[in-house]
Amino acid sequence: MGKFLRFVGILLMGLTAALTILSGVGTTCVAIDATRYDSMKALANYQWLYIFYVLATTAIGILGVRATISLVRGKDNAYRDAMIALASGTLVGAVHIFTSRALRGSSMPVDAIVYATVFTLAIFLIFGFPKISQMVGFEEGSDNGKTAAGGMTAIVAGMLFLSVHMWAGPTHIIDSVNYADAFHTKMMASGAFLAILGIGLLGKSIGQKRTVATKEEIPILQ
Repeated sequence: MGKFLRFVGILLMGLTAALTILSGVGTTCVAIDATRYDSMKALANYQWLYIFYVLATTAIGILGVRATISLVRGKDNAYRDAMIALASGTLVGAVHIFTSRALRGSSMPVDAIVYATVFTLAIFLIFGFPKISQMVGFEEGSDNGKTAAGGMTAIVAGMLFLSVHMWAGPTHIIDSVNYADAFHTKMMASGAFLAILGIGLLGKSIGQKRTVATKEEIPILQ
């Protein structure tokens, strides 16, 4: 049960971090020149605020990635770092939603990212209960299960980057232009890197498992 919970926690943390980074990058177009889009012109006088959202959200996403790596490696304070990233993402995201709704009457697609962050935060709050925390063991060193979880997380995050122009397209089409594909080359390169990294981690996990199994099969000579 503990390995399953660790797997779920690491996967959720990694995906939330990836979505947060994509959200920060995705706000760049509006932050730089909101007057280009009729539905965003109301934000033009608050350019400084949306530049802050870009920087803060992207930074929080990077903190989330760092926390995910710490969870995979079982480092001290990995759980604390994850909670800081999730709480910060929830706070900044909630303010972002409030201001966008007040200024232009809508806050999509930020809503979906914040809901995902709140869900992951709720799961990690549950992981904080003493008995569950002991069972999950985020900070008890790296093991085969954590490596596999890290690999799967990297693969799924890579798929998110590679397909962002498709799943984010419906909320980013303005004047028949899909702005979710504005950073096509960077997204493709990042997604490919994450997918390859994930495959490598899964391969490492399988190798570690086989090594342990082989050692257990060797009789101990007295």
